[in-house]
Amino acid sequence: MALGKDYEGQDCNLARALELIGERWTLLVVRDALYGVRRFGDFQAHLDIPRAVLAERLQHLVQAGVLEKRRYQPSPPRDEYVLTGMGQELWPVVFTLSRWAKRHLPHAHSDRIYRHIACGTELGAMAVCPVCEVAVPAGDVEMSPGSGTARLDHVSRALDRPHRLLQPVAE
Repeated sequence: MALGKDYEGQDCNLARALELIGERWTLLVVRDALYGVRRFGDFQAHLDIPRAVLAERLQHLVQAGVLEKRRYQPSPPRDEYVLTGMGQELWPVVFTLSRWAKRHLPHAHSDRIYRHIACGTELGAMAVCPVCEVAVPAGDVEMSPGSGTARLDHVSRALDRPHRLLQPVAE
């Protein structure tokens, strides 16, 4: 019996959330948007995702209100994709899932270090600053490279330096 493609009939908020962000590439697109990736070509280069799949995921996230499409160049027309407040609320989910993988999955590694900008402390569980005892929003986090496989695409090279989340990656 083939699996269904949705969770229709499930009376569960998690099932409803998975309808939006549960597809294989979607949280990686959100993660990259948190990192400051905004342009189609940059998402594609960093994720190594097929163009058609990326176009569909971006359109889906824009329609759902997770991303906002903004024109940055009129001729030829070019757009960028920026997280909305709704999208930024996924920061603790992305952070916590990444830390969970580091603890429980073989071959997972710490690819990034996240620090609270206000005090410089590395974030603890659930993206909470252990010194300030506050949940730290994405815009107040600086990400630094940790151990991990070095990639050669231009986005990865830009993220190989400390970088404030949500700020556009340098080209």
